[in-house]
Amino acid sequence: MAAPSEGPPPGSDDARASAAFGQLHEKVQRWIWRQGWTELRDIQERSIPVLIGADRDVIIGASTASGKTEAAFLPIVSRLAWDGAVDGFGAIYISPLRALINDQFGRLEALCEEMDIPVFKWHGDVSAAVKQRARSRPEGILLITPESVEALLVRRGPDVPKLFRSLRYLVVDELHAFFGSPRGKQLQSLMHRIEIAAGRRIPRIGLSATLADMKLSAEFLRPLDPLNVHILESKSSGQELKLQLRGYLEPARARLDVPKQSQTRSDDEAEDDNETARTANEESPADSAIARHLFQTLRGKRSLIFAGSRNRVELYTAKLNELTEQERVPEEFFAHHGSLSREYREHAEQRMKEEDRPASVVCTTTLELGIDVGQIESVAQLGPGQTVSGMRQRLGRSGRRPGKPSIMRIYAKELEFGERIHPLDALRRETIQCVAMINLMLAKWNEPPALGRPNFSTLTHQILALIAQHGGLTAKQAWQLLIESKVFGSISIDLFKTLLRRLADPSVRILEQAADGTLLPGEAGERIIQGRDFYAVFQTPEEYRVITDRGRALGTLPLETPYQPGQLIIFGGRRWRIFTIEAIRKEIVVTPARGGRPPTFGGTALPPADGVILEMKRVYEEIPLPSYSDKSATELIQEARESYDLYGLRKRNHLYSGDMILLFPWVGPQAQQALLLSLEDYELEPMPMGLAIGIPSKLEIQLRRALERLATAAPPDPVELAYLISQKLRDKYDWCLGDDLLAQELAADLDTARVSGLCNLLSISLREAAAED
Repeated sequence: MAAPSEGPPPGSDDARASAAFGQLHEKVQRWIWRQGWTELRDIQERSIPVLIGADRDVIIGASTASGKTEAAFLPIVSRLAWDGAVDGFGAIYISPLRALINDQFGRLEALCEEMDIPVFKWHGDVSAAVKQRARSRPEGILLITPESVEALLVRRGPDVPKLFRSLRYLVVDELHAFFGSPRGKQLQSLMHRIEIAAGRRIPRIGLSATLADMKLSAEFLRPLDPLNVHILESKSSGQELKLQLRGYLEPARARLDVPKQSQTRSDDEAEDDNETARTANEESPADSAIARHLFQTLRGKRSLIFAGSRNRVELYTAKLNELTEQERVPEEFFAHHGSLSREYREHAEQRMKEEDRPASVVCTTTLELGIDVGQIESVAQLGPGQTVSGMRQRLGRSGRRPGKPSIMRIYAKELEFGERIHPLDALRRETIQCVAMINLMLAKWNEPPALGRPNFSTLTHQILALIAQHGGLTAKQAWQLLIESKVFGSISIDLFKTLLRRLADPSVRILEQAADGTLLPGEAGERIIQGRDFYAVFQTPEEYRVITDRGRALGTLPLETPYQPGQLIIFGGRRWRIFTIEAIRKEIVVTPARGGRPPTFGGTALPPADGVILEMKRVYEEIPLPSYSDKSATELIQEARESYDLYGLRKRNHLYSGDMILLFPWVGPQAQQALLLSLEDYELEPMPMGLAIGIPSKLEIQLRRALERLATAAPPDPVELAYLISQKLRDKYDWCLGDDLLAQELAADLDTARVSGLCNLLSISLREAAAED
């Protein structure tokens, strides 16, 4: 909305100029004028005529702070006001976050108060008494999470038709947050089940600031009829942006003297203790310098600092609070992440809403979505972050006040050049990725949604949920509700039958079948349904403990990449070979890899998305130096380009580093994992290293032969490759599926169609280099 002002009274020429305004209920019009808004935003002008009739599906794509919520609810509230009191909820708003529901509750309650339209919030923190009032007299607007919708359907199955029989709208906020996840599949199923209970099609409205592909987004919102989803994208040019990329150098670690050890300890163990001591006790000059700049820049202001991991949130909050104590100024830096108590998080959120007091919150992605934390002056981000869409979402948290710019500072940290610097660190990957993602954000590019994965785990959950809701169902009914609805449209009838047989297997006992063919929960299924966490389909990302073959714990690794026995990994600054992977105990047992200490490589295992990788290559090769980088960041970019040319990566797709060959396929995670598994199938011990795949130099001859064969062969079968993945358990119910179904599912994450071409490219690179030598 426009800035508050006295504004013209209702009925003036300015009011009549807005045709959309005139379509709203009179009381909604009065509410708008009481806010002091002099005009409707572009997206609101366009959405009101489309939504007022409650007869079509709509996606509203507009930047953060563009008025998306009002674009949906001004016409919705008008329609509910005209309809008057009805028996049943008039609109449902589904949000991925409880905190976002709490925030929207206050906004919608104020809008609906004069029209006597009740607004209910419903999630795990809401009292049973409030939920009972909503169930006993359902009307107005219900704000709810997917998990609470699931609980409502399962626990109150007979009452569900009454709750939803008058439903006019189904709104999904932060639509993009559900794409490509178990929760997204659950949401699609829940929307279909709500319509079954209501006995008719309910208009679905999706809201998002970061949708990359509107066609795929429409397929997600209405799988059976995506072509009739009305797309509304804001034409607003947006506000002024102020961006800065800041570069920092981490000094090369000096080698410490190895303390004397008992004669019973090996050199490897002593060296490992030394590395651990250095990591634990050594102060990071770059982290300290970044913290000082954050303190000097943000103290006395209102900001969000996105630190990435929970450990980094705690690290930087502690450093900022230490500086606060040294300067003897009031506390104004707070931590916010999922492991903190609700009371602690809410304290930080409330402090941010007190606009008369400065405050900054150091957070993970917990404050990335549209939770209202007051007027944010600027945003800081440590490193490139995970996605371009996330970067855009974060940038939109600042500058919401009219006339104020959106401000974002991004901090990149690199290792100082030294004689042992790893080529991937010399390429300044973090800085170049930051530049690539900023460029793509400014070009309005987002990662495309991943919608094609079968997701047998969530399908298993939904079968159990439907059985619990209805007291049993037949296989045909399950097929109609879950597969013919296209919620799980990529699953064939043969795979569906295989799943049902697997769930009924005596070793699993999730399902059993009555004499009349009705599916019922088996012994294990009963326990699952009765469990407190049944209604959520997601689980905390699994991490495997990394331990040595002598039982020493080294740390944890998230399940982000297909680790294999025999594979080399770099962990804690050392090279290890995976000995075994224990899926049940969630342990990776490693042994020291011989051949000397490797250079430090501070990278991640997986590359970013294809679009980001291609933009990074452009940054290395052709585009001008960005104007938004400070002097240090500009120097890092120049060093990156010099390293890129020094290693000959303009002409080649590989380089030699110590006893490793680094292959550069320049592709995203789906194609790189397919290539990595193809090389694993040839026993080449590939190591995922982000931009590159490492192969031991001793295997160069075998590598050449494998690349030549793969380059001329048909693309590998993705299912056969998926069988090579040792730790297949990723989602909540994967434990009961068996290798065959899991391989079918994981195959959807592998882009095998590009393997032959990539192998041809890499083969030519190696062959030409050999000819030159």
